[in-house]
Amino acid sequence: MTYFNKNAELKNGYNTYIDADTDDMGTQMDVGLLLMEDGDVFTFDEADKEIAVLLFSGKVTYEWDGKKVEGDRPDCFHHEAYCLLAGKGTKITLTAHAHSELYIQKTLNDKPYEAVMYTPETVQTEYKGSNGELMGCMEREIKTFFDLDNAPFSNMVLGEVLNHPGKWSSYPPHHHPQPEVYFYRFDYPDGFGAGFANGEIFKTGHNGLAVINHGFHSQTAAPGYAMCYAWGIRHLDGDPWDKTRIDDPEHAWLWKADANDHIYPNH
Repeated sequence: MTYFNKNAELKNGYNTYIDADTDDMGTQMDVGLLLMEDGDVFTFDEADKEIAVLLFSGKVTYEWDGKKVEGDRPDCFHHEAYCLLAGKGTKITLTAHAHSELYIQKTLNDKPYEAVMYTPETVQTEYKGSNGELMGCMEREIKTFFDLDNAPFSNMVLGEVLNHPGKWSSYPPHHHPQPEVYFYRFDYPDGFGAGFANGEIFKTGHNGLAVINHGFHSQTAAPGYAMCYAWGIRHLDGDPWDKTRIDDPEHAWLWKADANDHIYPNH
């Protein structure tokens, strides 16, 4: 299990969490956090890699290929995202108009394609566990910016999960062959939770990153703390992630409508 929490090391500019050229750890992706202050300008110009630029919080102007979009997202708990997905060779210029924090994900992709901006109007949102399943303990919002369905030209998938305080997500435990990363945000900097992956248990915190390359996984947030995490997946060659979910057979019974009735028959 690999988990990073780099809060003590974070600085203005691009902060590397994973560099696929040197410490891939099975993800086949670069992952970083870009911190900007009002007036800062930062440019990406990747010759060989496609790139996703997700605004976690702040106010940023995106410019690419003669296009311009203003992204304004005070936080990821009450406001929907702006996420630019661009193919190799696309020059992206970001200008901050306030303190801003952006999640960056890159991977090799030889296929050229026109960049796509996903906005609050185009975010795909699923509400899971909101019908009383398991007494509401796995209630969460799953947001997908792009995947195999709407971006078959990309080698990546990216979304967010809004994990409500004290609740569980990625639950019941499941796995898929494709590697995945989780980048955690909490509504309070001291917020925390727990993750279960690769056969291990780890404490999650603000700006922490988990690398999941095998095994069943799931997670929970501590009561009182909302958790929002970006989830990024790299398609495997010949085996793309197509909403792939293989449930742990030991816990498959949790999908039953009356799973908790034997303990709380009148809930």
